[in-house]
Amino acid sequence: MTDHRTRVLREDELRAANTLFRAALHIKPAPDEEWDRTRHAYQPGRTLGVFDDALIGTARSTDSDLTVPGGAPVRSAAVTGVGVRADRTRRGVLTELMRAQFEDFAERGVIAANLWASEGPIYGRFGYGVATHGRSSTVNRRQAVLRPDVPPGGEVELIDVDAARTVLAESYARISRRAGMMARPDHWWNYFDGALRRGDDPVTIAVHHGRHGVDGFVVYRVGRTAGGPGVLTVEDLHYDDTAAFAGIWRYLLSVDLVDEISLVYRPLDEPVDLLFTDPRACRVTGGGDETWLRLLDVPAALAARRWAGEPLVIEVMDPVLEHNTGRYLLSQDGAVRTDEPSAVRLGVDALAMAYLGGWRPSALARAGRLWFAQPATAPVADQLFAAHAAPWCGTFF
Repeated sequence: MTDHRTRVLREDELRAANTLFRAALHIKPAPDEEWDRTRHAYQPGRTLGVFDDALIGTARSTDSDLTVPGGAPVRSAAVTGVGVRADRTRRGVLTELMRAQFEDFAERGVIAANLWASEGPIYGRFGYGVATHGRSSTVNRRQAVLRPDVPPGGEVELIDVDAARTVLAESYARISRRAGMMARPDHWWNYFDGALRRGDDPVTIAVHHGRHGVDGFVVYRVGRTAGGPGVLTVEDLHYDDTAAFAGIWRYLLSVDLVDEISLVYRPLDEPVDLLFTDPRACRVTGGGDETWLRLLDVPAALAARRWAGEPLVIEVMDPVLEHNTGRYLLSQDGAVRTDEPSAVRLGVDALAMAYLGGWRPSALARAGRLWFAQPATAPVADQLFAAHAAPWCGTFF
């Protein structure tokens, strides 16, 4: 027990929460103009605060939907803005925030939560696991020549910042999504609109027109230092099909005064290098974990996605949300609780890692994160959890 008080923050307390969060990241408070834009990204009733004599910790979330393999999107929460005052860390404040969030999510029927982790060791102890990954790369524009069999694509049109929110939101809502991608609610677009207006380098928004309207878009900035190369940095890029993918890349390669095109945390299986006569024009520069996933309602989450292959009984252990602990029969007919012996045993964090198809169970077993009753179970589990494409979120929040 502590003397801390945890509650939902009022609207007039949100700026203090934002300042605390920024301080936790060693960023100075937002100036008035920036806060006037940022405050619209806060969904009412979703920001928590922990108090002793003052606000010492905060976390917030935004309602969304998460795409899962082969199934309908599940109700989810995008967790962000998590911070504890520097003189109150390691005193249980973060644990209180996570517990309060979980209770709120349970009351509202949220099935899963995801987040971008600022530090790797923190969230695993609350049942989060790395579910999606991204790859960063650089394309040498002078070296990059499109192969002759790359589709021509459609027309690309530039739009201004004032029109971007409406046009891009409508386009994103229509674009086919891979596992791990999330719906972008109004409050996220409020954040996006503010982000477009920040920074010293001007932002450019280009949309691709297909047969049925806008079916892809790219948001980028071009920066150039004295004597240095011109670097086009892609900040947001989505497309519905092969034609839109090719059309956007034809456009990017045509932008003048650009020497390099920088891509940050793109899907692991996005075939940018295969567009070029010399695939080495695209050079991998980094990457790593993207979003961390927490399955809050394991029975509902398991029932929501599609399972392919032979039936399998898994045993899930969840020391934080004990109602999730139990055995589940996974099959092409769905997922149900069972008393049958388990063939696979794993923690809820490892389940989150495998749930979207980002990790094979056999790989998790080699790392000691999952246990098979028999070695022959591994290929069955790998097939059961497989997804048709590498999971990816593609939305920063």
